[in-house]
Amino acid sequence: SSSVLFNFMTNGNGPLLAERFQGVMDDPAALGLLLALVYAVASLAQVVVGYWINRLPLKRFFMAMVMGQIPMLVLASQAQGWWLLLPLTGVMVCIFGAIPFTDFLIARYVDDRLRSRVSGMRLGVSFAVSSLSVWAVGPVGVALGVGQSLVLLAGFSVVTTLILTWLPSAAHEQSVAV
Repeated sequence: SSSVLFNFMTNGNGPLLAERFQGVMDDPAALGLLLALVYAVASLAQVVVGYWINRLPLKRFFMAMVMGQIPMLVLASQAQGWWLLLPLTGVMVCIFGAIPFTDFLIARYVDDRLRSRVSGMRLGVSFAVSSLSVWAVGPVGVALGVGQSLVLLAGFSVVTTLILTWLPSAAHEQSVAV
């Protein structure tokens, strides 16, 4: 689900800005610069998450990053013009910030002998889903519109949050480590 969100958003943000900034700013180069700034800020989230990932309870930290996507996607689905930049930056921070967790989970919970196979399967699934997500930007965006597409993505974040409830809690992690 994180691959769907990441790829749909990174490939769908151009059309989103073009639609929501219509009449405010119509220069594609300026819109591209705004999007580059959003991505630059969002990319810093990976550094912050990398610093905190060993210092905070993993399950709560991961869930906070994913749950943060939900209100930001809903707000972005309604925002117009300059007001779009705040929730768009927020959702991209949460999406980029969630990237390190999958590899961290594999490193922490998968046996050394199986880690390369599990990582390979994860990448295979991720690339397949990513390809479908990039393709879906066009037809889904046309069928639902940009705003409703973002609400649909918020639904993906809700599903991801529900899946994350299955992760072991911090208390369970400590009892297993002992």
